[in-house]
Amino acid sequence: MSLAPHEQFLHAVKRSERPLLVLRELAHVDDFAAAFALAAVLKKIGKVADIACAGGRSPESLQFLKTLQTVKGDLTNLRALTLHVDVTKAKVEELSYNVVGDELRIHVTPKNGFWTQDDVKIATSAYRYDLIIVLGAADLKSLGTIFTQYADFLYNTGLINIDHGANNEHFGQTNLVDAGATSVCEVVHDLIKNLDDKLFDADIATTLLTGMVAKTKSFRTPNVAPKTLAAASSLMSIGARRDEVVEHLFRTRSVETLRLWGRALARLKADEHAGLVWTLLTRQDFANAGANEDALGDIVSELVTTAPEARVVAIFYEHVGGYVAVHLFAERPHDALLLGAPFKASGTRERARLVPTERDIVEAERAVISHLKRVLTQTAEETA
Repeated sequence: MSLAPHEQFLHAVKRSERPLLVLRELAHVDDFAAAFALAAVLKKIGKVADIACAGGRSPESLQFLKTLQTVKGDLTNLRALTLHVDVTKAKVEELSYNVVGDELRIHVTPKNGFWTQDDVKIATSAYRYDLIIVLGAADLKSLGTIFTQYADFLYNTGLINIDHGANNEHFGQTNLVDAGATSVCEVVHDLIKNLDDKLFDADIATTLLTGMVAKTKSFRTPNVAPKTLAAASSLMSIGARRDEVVEHLFRTRSVETLRLWGRALARLKADEHAGLVWTLLTRQDFANAGANEDALGDIVSELVTTAPEARVVAIFYEHVGGYVAVHLFAERPHDALLLGAPFKASGTRERARLVPTERDIVEAERAVISHLKRVLTQTAEETA
């Protein structure tokens, strides 16, 4: 008889020496909260886990969590290259190296005698991590640069896939995917409950409730089911601090973020027929507000609240790299990746990042919005 998914998870974790939790690019607050909670649970089992996400920074709104930990933006020191030299023929006098162009040259000088190529062997060590747990990603490509730079590592290491998206490709050796859940945190809650209720504590419960509240907009999204409310109730009975969660997610905003909100709202545009709202932010807006791109996620929440009829939200901004980027957010039945496909979209169906070829933000706005209006209007007419 095959093991249940939560039993497969536990077996894989127990065999692991060093697990790694990986989030999709443009990860949601829910994804980060799920990773923090799961890392805290793994620690109780005796496993220390790192967390990685392309970009590497967790949202400011989660800084209050007691389960918070550093998120890596890159997988440094993933694997070592070892040079084996037979020193029975000649002892080592000196070891040095230099870089010529894109080539590393290692110099080993003998005290006496010499070595030939037959005396030298090169080997790679095992990967630093022996288990990968991916949270909130529909597929491996959703991991962004972590996928493009470390595909071999991802394909050659045991992998557990945890998600709630109906479009998940079940790419793991173990897949804990519940399309009936509203958030990754809800899936992690169910996993922990199946493993052992004693693994919960008030801090882990608060972390999971944070992700659930953020993803469901305080349980106001249409997909909230009785089992979601039951999970939230269970977490509060364990000690989840609901008032603290609401305070930090919705009532606490930095002055810098509020200033940037003001600029975004001042330029807010909408097409009610297409269900589309968008705005523009220049580098000068960021400088005047004293804010950075981390505030963009909070601005989207504000835009959705301001225009509840909107099903697609786009924020155009001038990136510090000198190009225009767009954060595109879509609610079902729309798909942000499909909508942004002509503009090198990356991310998920809910949240994608676009890079138009236009270098001027107004020209980029014209190109992207024209495309979105055309597609969204056509979709509205087809479903009418």
